[in-house]
Amino acid sequence: MQKILVSKIKDFIDKEIALQGWVLNFRSSGQIYFIQLRDGSGFIQCVVSKNEVNEETWNNCNNLTLESSIELSGVVTKHPKKDEYEIQVKDLKILQIADDYPIAKKEHGPEFLFDKRDLYLRSKTPWAIMRIRDSIFRSITNYFAENDFIRFDTPILQPTSCEDTTELFSIKYYDEGKMYLTQSGQLYLEAGIMSFGRAYDFGPVFRAEKSKTRNHLSEFWMMDAEMAFCDSQQSENIQEALIKRILKDALENCKIELEILERDITLLQEIVKKPFIRMKHYDVKKLLEEKGMKVDYEDDLTTEEETAIGDIFKIPVFVEDYPFKVKAFYMKKYTDERGMERAVNTDLIAPEEAREIIGGSQREESYEKLLEELKKRKYKLEDYEWYLNIRKYGSVPHSGFGVGLERVVRWITGVHHIRETIPFPRTLNRFKP
Repeated sequence: MQKILVSKIKDFIDKEIALQGWVLNFRSSGQIYFIQLRDGSGFIQCVVSKNEVNEETWNNCNNLTLESSIELSGVVTKHPKKDEYEIQVKDLKILQIADDYPIAKKEHGPEFLFDKRDLYLRSKTPWAIMRIRDSIFRSITNYFAENDFIRFDTPILQPTSCEDTTELFSIKYYDEGKMYLTQSGQLYLEAGIMSFGRAYDFGPVFRAEKSKTRNHLSEFWMMDAEMAFCDSQQSENIQEALIKRILKDALENCKIELEILERDITLLQEIVKKPFIRMKHYDVKKLLEEKGMKVDYEDDLTTEEETAIGDIFKIPVFVEDYPFKVKAFYMKKYTDERGMERAVNTDLIAPEEAREIIGGSQREESYEKLLEELKKRKYKLEDYEWYLNIRKYGSVPHSGFGVGLERVVRWITGVHHIRETIPFPRTLNRFKP
Protein backbone atom coordinates (compact mmCIF):
# COMPACT_ATOMS: atom_id res chain seq x y z
CA MET A 1 0.00 0.00 0.00
CA GLN A 2 1.39 3.39 -1.02
CA LYS A 3 2.08 6.09 1.57
CA ILE A 4 1.23 9.51 0.17
CA LEU A 5 0.93 13.14 1.20
CA VAL A 6 -2.44 14.87 1.58
CA SER A 7 -1.39 17.34 -1.12
CA LYS A 8 -1.30 14.45 -3.63
CA ILE A 9 -4.64 12.95 -2.60
CA LYS A 10 -6.58 13.90 -5.75
CA ASP A 11 -4.40 11.52 -7.78
CA PHE A 12 -5.65 8.50 -5.79
CA ILE A 13 -9.47 8.66 -5.98
CA ASP A 14 -11.07 5.26 -5.21
CA LYS A 15 -7.67 3.80 -4.32
CA GLU A 16 -6.49 2.55 -0.95
CA ILE A 17 -3.61 4.58 0.46
CA ALA A 18 -1.78 5.17 3.74
CA LEU A 19 -1.33 8.49 5.55
CA GLN A 20 0.75 9.60 8.51
CA GLY A 21 0.10 12.77 10.45
CA TRP A 22 -1.39 14.50 13.48
CA VAL A 23 -4.94 14.89 14.77
CA LEU A 24 -5.97 18.50 14.22
CA ASN A 25 -9.51 17.89 15.46
CA PHE A 26 -12.03 15.09 15.89
CA ARG A 27 -15.65 14.45 16.78
CA SER A 28 -17.91 11.44 17.14
CA SER A 29 -21.55 10.80 16.33
CA GLY A 30 -21.63 7.52 18.23
CA GLN A 31 -21.04 5.06 15.40
CA ILE A 32 -18.75 7.29 13.29
CA TYR A 33 -15.56 9.25 14.05
CA PHE A 34 -14.63 12.26 11.96
CA ILE A 35 -10.90 12.99 12.25
CA GLN A 36 -9.28 16.11 10.81
CA LEU A 37 -5.78 15.00 9.89
CA ARG A 38 -2.85 17.22 8.98
CA ASP A 39 0.41 15.89 7.61
CA GLY A 40 2.35 19.10 6.87
CA SER A 41 1.32 19.21 3.22
CA GLY A 42 -2.39 19.76 3.87
CA PHE A 43 -5.54 18.83 5.75
CA ILE A 44 -8.13 16.10 5.14
CA GLN A 45 -11.13 14.57 6.87
CA CYS A 46 -10.87 10.88 7.70
CA VAL A 47 -14.09 8.96 8.41
CA VAL A 48 -14.05 5.93 10.68
CA SER A 49 -17.27 3.84 10.73
CA LYS A 50 -17.53 1.40 13.62
CA ASN A 51 -19.07 -1.27 11.42
CA GLU A 52 -16.23 -1.04 8.87
CA VAL A 53 -13.18 -1.39 11.15
CA ASN A 54 -11.85 -3.87 13.66
CA GLU A 55 -12.16 -3.42 17.41
CA GLU A 56 -8.57 -2.25 17.84
CA THR A 57 -9.00 0.60 15.35
CA TRP A 58 -12.26 1.69 16.98
CA ASN A 59 -10.67 1.65 20.43
CA ASN A 60 -7.77 3.71 19.12
CA CYS A 61 -10.25 6.35 17.95
CA ASN A 62 -11.75 6.45 21.45
CA ASN A 63 -8.30 7.22 22.87
CA LEU A 64 -7.39 10.06 20.52
CA THR A 65 -6.39 13.50 21.79
CA LEU A 66 -5.58 16.71 19.91
CA GLU A 67 -2.16 16.52 18.23
CA SER A 68 -1.78 12.77 18.74
CA SER A 69 0.34 11.29 15.95
CA ILE A 70 -1.24 8.48 13.93
CA GLU A 71 -0.97 6.43 10.78
CA LEU A 72 -3.98 5.11 8.92
CA SER A 73 -5.05 3.43 5.73
CA GLY A 74 -8.22 3.77 3.75
CA VAL A 75 -9.90 4.55 0.43
CA VAL A 76 -9.91 8.04 -1.08
CA THR A 77 -13.34 9.38 -1.99
CA LYS A 78 -14.34 12.66 -3.61
CA HIS A 79 -17.22 14.94 -2.66
CA PRO A 80 -19.87 14.64 -5.41
CA LYS A 81 -20.06 18.41 -5.99
CA LYS A 82 -17.04 20.05 -4.34
CA ASP A 83 -13.31 19.77 -4.96
CA GLU A 84 -12.91 18.06 -1.59
CA TYR A 85 -11.72 14.60 -0.57
CA GLU A 86 -12.13 12.19 2.34
CA ILE A 87 -10.53 9.00 3.54
CA GLN A 88 -12.82 6.08 4.37
CA VAL A 89 -10.63 4.56 7.05
CA LYS A 90 -9.96 0.81 7.22
CA ASP A 91 -7.19 0.78 9.81
CA LEU A 92 -5.76 3.30 12.30
CA LYS A 93 -2.72 2.99 14.56
CA ILE A 94 -1.55 5.41 17.24
CA LEU A 95 2.10 6.47 17.20
CA GLN A 96 1.85 8.69 20.28
CA ILE A 97 -0.97 9.98 22.45
CA ALA A 98 -0.41 13.70 23.01
CA ASP A 99 -0.78 15.30 26.44
CA ASP A 100 -3.57 17.83 26.97
CA TYR A 101 -2.88 20.35 24.22
CA PRO A 102 -2.51 23.88 25.66
CA ILE A 103 -3.98 25.59 22.57
CA ALA A 104 -7.65 24.76 22.91
CA LYS A 105 -10.36 25.20 20.28
CA LYS A 106 -11.23 28.66 21.55
CA GLU A 107 -10.04 32.22 21.18
CA HIS A 108 -6.59 32.96 22.62
CA GLY A 109 -4.87 36.33 22.87
CA PRO A 110 -1.94 37.03 20.51
CA GLU A 111 0.63 37.17 23.31
CA PHE A 112 -0.43 33.72 24.54
CA LEU A 113 -0.13 32.32 21.03
CA PHE A 114 3.33 33.82 20.56
CA ASP A 115 4.39 32.45 23.94
CA LYS A 116 3.33 29.06 22.54
CA ARG A 117 4.70 29.76 19.07
CA ASP A 118 6.44 26.38 18.89
CA LEU A 119 3.00 24.74 19.08
CA TYR A 120 0.87 27.42 17.40
CA LEU A 121 2.84 26.95 14.17
CA ARG A 122 0.80 23.74 13.74
CA SER A 123 -2.43 25.72 13.35
CA LYS A 124 -3.94 26.56 9.97
CA THR A 125 -3.25 30.31 9.95
CA PRO A 126 0.53 30.19 10.57
CA TRP A 127 0.72 27.07 8.38
CA ALA A 128 -0.73 29.07 5.48
CA ILE A 129 1.49 32.11 6.14
CA MET A 130 4.70 30.06 6.28
CA ARG A 131 3.86 28.22 3.06
CA ILE A 132 3.26 31.54 1.28
CA ARG A 133 6.58 32.72 2.71
CA ASP A 134 8.22 29.63 1.20
CA SER A 135 6.58 30.36 -2.16
CA ILE A 136 7.96 33.91 -2.13
CA PHE A 137 11.44 32.65 -1.27
CA ARG A 138 11.37 30.19 -4.18
CA SER A 139 10.00 32.81 -6.59
CA ILE A 140 12.87 35.15 -5.76
CA THR A 141 15.57 32.53 -6.14
CA ASN A 142 14.02 31.15 -9.34
CA TYR A 143 13.71 34.62 -10.86
CA PHE A 144 17.36 35.41 -10.25
CA ALA A 145 18.55 32.02 -11.49
CA GLU A 146 16.64 32.65 -14.73
CA ASN A 147 18.07 36.16 -15.15
CA ASP A 148 21.83 35.60 -14.95
CA PHE A 149 22.35 36.32 -11.23
CA ILE A 150 24.44 34.12 -8.99
CA ARG A 151 23.88 33.66 -5.27
CA PHE A 152 26.73 35.35 -3.43
CA ASP A 153 26.61 34.78 0.32
CA THR A 154 27.78 37.77 2.34
CA PRO A 155 29.03 37.71 5.95
CA ILE A 156 26.67 38.03 8.90
CA LEU A 157 29.53 39.30 11.07
CA GLN A 158 30.73 42.60 9.62
CA PRO A 159 33.34 45.12 10.81
CA THR A 160 31.59 48.18 9.36
CA SER A 161 28.16 49.74 9.19
CA CYS A 162 26.17 49.78 6.00
CA GLU A 163 24.07 52.73 7.12
CA ASP A 164 23.64 53.66 10.79
CA THR A 165 25.75 52.32 13.66
CA THR A 166 23.06 53.26 16.22
CA GLU A 167 20.89 50.43 14.84
CA LEU A 168 23.56 47.72 15.03
CA PHE A 169 23.97 44.81 17.39
CA SER A 170 27.64 44.71 18.40
CA ILE A 171 29.63 41.75 19.70
CA LYS A 172 33.19 41.24 20.95
CA TYR A 173 35.14 39.39 18.27
CA TYR A 174 37.91 37.42 19.99
CA ASP A 175 40.76 39.87 20.68
CA GLU A 176 40.20 41.83 17.48
CA GLY A 177 37.68 44.28 18.90
CA LYS A 178 34.08 45.02 17.99
CA MET A 179 32.08 43.41 15.20
CA TYR A 180 28.46 43.91 14.16
CA LEU A 181 25.56 41.69 13.13
CA THR A 182 24.82 42.64 9.55
CA GLN A 183 22.19 45.17 8.51
CA SER A 184 22.67 44.27 4.87
CA GLY A 185 25.01 42.37 2.58
CA GLN A 186 24.99 45.19 0.04
CA LEU A 187 28.53 46.51 0.41
CA TYR A 188 29.99 43.04 -0.01
CA LEU A 189 27.72 42.34 -2.97
CA GLU A 190 29.17 45.38 -4.71
CA ALA A 191 32.54 43.66 -4.54
CA GLY A 192 30.91 40.50 -5.90
CA ILE A 193 29.44 42.06 -9.02
CA MET A 194 32.87 43.24 -10.15
CA SER A 195 33.57 39.52 -10.54
CA PHE A 196 30.17 38.13 -11.57
CA GLY A 197 28.21 41.04 -13.06
CA ARG A 198 24.94 40.23 -11.29
CA ALA A 199 24.66 38.79 -7.79
CA TYR A 200 22.23 38.46 -4.91
CA ASP A 201 22.28 37.27 -1.33
CA PHE A 202 19.46 36.06 0.88
CA GLY A 203 19.76 35.73 4.62
CA PRO A 204 19.02 37.09 8.08
CA VAL A 205 19.81 40.71 8.93
CA PHE A 206 19.54 42.56 12.22
CA ARG A 207 18.37 46.01 13.31
CA ALA A 208 18.68 47.22 16.90
CA GLU A 209 16.07 49.93 16.44
CA LYS A 210 14.00 50.19 19.61
CA SER A 211 10.62 50.14 17.95
CA LYS A 212 7.44 48.42 19.10
CA THR A 213 5.36 49.09 15.99
CA ARG A 214 3.69 46.37 13.95
CA ASN A 215 6.19 47.10 11.15
CA HIS A 216 9.46 46.17 12.86
CA LEU A 217 11.45 43.06 13.69
CA SER A 218 14.90 42.92 15.24
CA GLU A 219 15.83 39.92 13.09
CA PHE A 220 14.41 39.45 9.63
CA TRP A 221 15.33 38.15 6.18
CA MET A 222 16.59 40.37 3.38
CA MET A 223 17.32 39.70 -0.25
CA ASP A 224 19.92 42.11 -1.63
CA ALA A 225 20.72 42.28 -5.35
CA GLU A 226 23.40 44.23 -7.20
CA MET A 227 23.92 44.70 -10.94
CA ALA A 228 26.96 46.05 -12.79
CA PHE A 229 26.43 48.33 -15.82
CA CYS A 230 22.94 49.14 -14.52
CA ASP A 231 21.30 52.49 -13.82
CA SER A 232 18.42 53.23 -11.47
CA GLN A 233 15.71 52.94 -14.12
CA GLN A 234 17.00 49.57 -15.29
CA SER A 235 17.03 48.44 -11.66
CA GLU A 236 13.39 49.49 -11.29
CA ASN A 237 12.52 47.35 -14.30
CA ILE A 238 14.08 44.33 -12.60
CA GLN A 239 12.31 45.09 -9.31
CA GLU A 240 8.92 45.35 -11.02
CA ALA A 241 9.42 42.07 -12.88
CA LEU A 242 10.47 40.36 -9.64
CA ILE A 243 7.43 41.53 -7.66
CA LYS A 244 5.07 40.49 -10.46
CA ARG A 245 6.74 37.07 -10.55
CA ILE A 246 6.26 36.71 -6.80
CA LEU A 247 2.57 37.67 -7.03
CA LYS A 248 1.91 35.43 -10.03
CA ASP A 249 3.48 32.41 -8.36
CA ALA A 250 1.64 32.97 -5.07
CA LEU A 251 -1.72 33.38 -6.80
CA GLU A 252 -1.17 30.19 -8.80
CA ASN A 253 0.47 27.98 -6.20
CA CYS A 254 -1.01 29.13 -2.86
CA LYS A 255 -4.76 29.11 -3.52
CA ILE A 256 -5.56 26.92 -0.51
CA GLU A 257 -3.35 29.01 1.78
CA LEU A 258 -4.92 32.28 0.62
CA GLU A 259 -8.39 30.80 1.15
CA ILE A 260 -7.48 29.75 4.71
CA LEU A 261 -6.39 33.35 5.39
CA GLU A 262 -9.60 34.64 3.75
CA ARG A 263 -7.41 36.95 1.66
CA ASP A 264 -9.21 39.10 -0.91
CA ILE A 265 -6.89 38.69 -3.89
CA THR A 266 -8.76 40.98 -6.31
CA LEU A 267 -6.21 43.79 -6.12
CA LEU A 268 -3.24 41.43 -6.31
CA GLN A 269 -4.65 39.92 -9.51
CA GLU A 270 -4.97 43.39 -11.04
CA ILE A 271 -1.46 44.45 -10.03
CA VAL A 272 0.11 41.58 -12.00
CA LYS A 273 -1.37 43.06 -15.19
CA LYS A 274 -0.54 46.76 -14.71
CA PRO A 275 2.68 48.77 -15.02
CA PHE A 276 3.90 50.21 -11.73
CA ILE A 277 3.82 53.96 -11.21
CA ARG A 278 7.05 56.00 -11.03
CA MET A 279 7.03 59.39 -9.29
CA LYS A 280 9.65 61.76 -7.93
CA HIS A 281 9.78 62.29 -4.18
CA TYR A 282 8.96 65.99 -4.65
CA ASP A 283 5.87 65.21 -6.73
CA VAL A 284 4.66 62.66 -4.19
CA LYS A 285 4.99 65.18 -1.36
CA LYS A 286 3.19 67.80 -3.44
CA LEU A 287 0.33 65.41 -4.22
CA LEU A 288 -0.07 64.53 -0.55
CA GLU A 289 -0.05 68.20 0.38
CA GLU A 290 -2.81 68.81 -2.16
CA LYS A 291 -4.74 65.99 -0.49
CA GLY A 292 -4.63 67.91 2.79
CA MET A 293 -1.65 66.29 4.50
CA LYS A 294 1.04 68.32 6.22
CA VAL A 295 4.33 67.31 4.58
CA ASP A 296 8.04 68.02 4.90
CA TYR A 297 9.68 68.22 1.47
CA GLU A 298 13.13 67.67 2.96
CA ASP A 299 12.33 64.49 4.86
CA ASP A 300 11.70 60.81 4.22
CA LEU A 301 8.15 59.56 3.70
CA THR A 302 6.31 58.94 6.96
CA THR A 303 4.26 55.83 7.70
CA GLU A 304 1.08 57.83 7.10
CA GLU A 305 2.38 59.18 3.79
CA GLU A 306 3.37 55.74 2.51
CA THR A 307 -0.03 54.37 3.48
CA ALA A 308 -1.75 57.28 1.74
CA ILE A 309 0.19 56.70 -1.49
CA GLY A 310 -0.94 53.08 -1.49
CA ASP A 311 -4.54 54.12 -0.90
CA ILE A 312 -4.46 56.72 -3.69
CA PHE A 313 -2.99 54.56 -6.47
CA LYS A 314 -3.85 51.01 -5.33
CA ILE A 315 -0.78 49.78 -7.19
CA PRO A 316 2.92 49.73 -6.27
CA VAL A 317 4.60 53.12 -6.69
CA PHE A 318 8.31 53.74 -7.20
CA VAL A 319 9.09 56.91 -5.25
CA GLU A 320 12.31 58.26 -6.73
CA ASP A 321 15.08 60.61 -5.66
CA TYR A 322 14.72 61.37 -1.95
CA PRO A 323 16.64 64.23 -0.34
CA PHE A 324 20.23 62.99 -0.12
CA LYS A 325 20.66 64.10 3.47
CA VAL A 326 18.20 61.43 4.70
CA LYS A 327 19.79 58.63 2.66
CA ALA A 328 22.91 56.49 2.83
CA PHE A 329 26.42 57.66 1.95
CA TYR A 330 26.89 55.18 -0.92
CA MET A 331 24.06 56.53 -3.10
CA LYS A 332 24.76 58.51 -6.24
CA LYS A 333 23.54 62.10 -5.92
CA TYR A 334 22.70 65.15 -8.00
CA THR A 335 21.39 68.67 -7.44
CA ASP A 336 17.84 69.29 -8.72
CA GLU A 337 16.40 72.44 -10.29
CA ARG A 338 15.44 73.74 -6.83
CA GLY A 339 18.99 73.45 -5.55
CA MET A 340 18.37 70.39 -3.35
CA GLU A 341 20.81 67.49 -3.29
CA ARG A 342 18.95 64.34 -4.28
CA ALA A 343 19.88 60.67 -4.10
CA VAL A 344 19.38 58.61 -7.23
CA ASN A 345 17.28 56.11 -5.33
CA THR A 346 13.92 54.38 -5.21
CA ASP A 347 11.57 53.05 -2.57
CA LEU A 348 8.79 50.78 -3.82
CA ILE A 349 5.59 51.49 -1.89
CA ALA A 350 2.92 48.78 -2.03
CA PRO A 351 -0.82 49.34 -1.46
CA GLU A 352 -3.09 47.88 1.23
CA GLU A 353 -0.97 49.44 4.00
CA ALA A 354 2.01 47.31 2.99
CA ARG A 355 4.20 50.43 2.71
CA GLU A 356 7.84 50.12 1.60
CA ILE A 357 8.71 46.63 0.40
CA ILE A 358 11.89 47.44 -1.59
CA GLY A 359 14.59 50.04 -1.17
CA GLY A 360 17.24 50.60 -3.80
CA SER A 361 19.55 53.10 -5.48
CA GLN A 362 22.19 53.70 -8.06
CA ARG A 363 25.51 53.47 -6.23
CA GLU A 364 28.17 56.16 -6.46
CA GLU A 365 30.82 54.73 -8.79
CA SER A 366 33.34 57.56 -8.42
CA TYR A 367 36.21 56.91 -5.98
CA GLU A 368 36.74 60.63 -5.39
CA LYS A 369 33.08 61.44 -4.74
CA LEU A 370 32.59 58.49 -2.42
CA LEU A 371 35.75 59.38 -0.50
CA GLU A 372 34.53 62.96 -0.16
CA GLU A 373 31.17 61.81 1.23
CA LEU A 374 32.77 59.48 3.77
CA LYS A 375 34.93 62.35 5.00
CA LYS A 376 31.94 64.69 5.18
CA ARG A 377 30.04 62.20 7.37
CA LYS A 378 33.15 61.65 9.52
CA TYR A 379 33.25 57.89 8.90
CA LYS A 380 36.51 56.10 9.66
CA LEU A 381 38.21 55.78 6.29
CA GLU A 382 40.20 52.72 7.31
CA ASP A 383 36.91 50.84 7.86
CA TYR A 384 35.90 51.49 4.25
CA GLU A 385 39.22 51.15 2.48
CA TRP A 386 38.19 47.83 0.95
CA TYR A 387 34.90 49.34 -0.21
CA LEU A 388 36.68 52.27 -1.82
CA ASN A 389 38.94 49.81 -3.64
CA ILE A 390 35.93 48.66 -5.65
CA ARG A 391 36.00 52.10 -7.28
CA LYS A 392 39.78 52.15 -7.78
CA TYR A 393 40.04 49.20 -10.12
CA GLY A 394 37.63 49.19 -13.04
CA SER A 395 34.64 50.98 -11.52
CA VAL A 396 31.40 50.93 -13.52
CA PRO A 397 27.90 52.37 -13.07
CA HIS A 398 25.95 49.95 -10.89
CA SER A 399 22.71 49.73 -8.96
CA GLY A 400 21.08 47.51 -6.38
CA PHE A 401 18.11 46.99 -4.12
CA GLY A 402 16.93 45.07 -1.09
CA VAL A 403 13.64 43.21 -0.60
CA GLY A 404 12.33 42.76 2.93
CA LEU A 405 10.93 39.23 2.84
CA GLU A 406 8.62 39.66 5.83
CA ARG A 407 7.13 42.87 4.42
CA VAL A 408 6.27 41.12 1.17
CA VAL A 409 4.81 38.17 3.10
CA ARG A 410 2.68 40.53 5.17
CA TRP A 411 1.37 42.25 2.04
CA ILE A 412 0.46 39.07 0.15
CA THR A 413 -1.04 37.30 3.17
CA GLY A 414 -2.85 40.40 4.41
CA VAL A 415 -1.91 39.79 8.06
CA HIS A 416 -1.86 42.75 10.43
CA HIS A 417 1.43 42.40 12.30
CA ILE A 418 4.80 41.61 10.76
CA ARG A 419 5.65 39.25 13.62
CA GLU A 420 3.16 36.79 12.10
CA THR A 421 5.29 36.45 8.97
CA ILE A 422 8.38 34.77 10.47
CA PRO A 423 8.49 31.44 12.32
CA PHE A 424 9.98 32.75 15.58
CA PRO A 425 9.85 36.56 15.77
CA ARG A 426 12.51 38.61 17.53
CA THR A 427 11.30 42.05 18.59
CA LEU A 428 12.18 44.64 21.20
CA ASN A 429 10.17 42.79 23.83
CA ARG A 430 10.17 39.21 22.53
CA PHE A 431 13.14 36.85 22.39
CA LYS A 432 11.44 33.53 23.34
CA PRO A 433 10.70 30.78 22.47
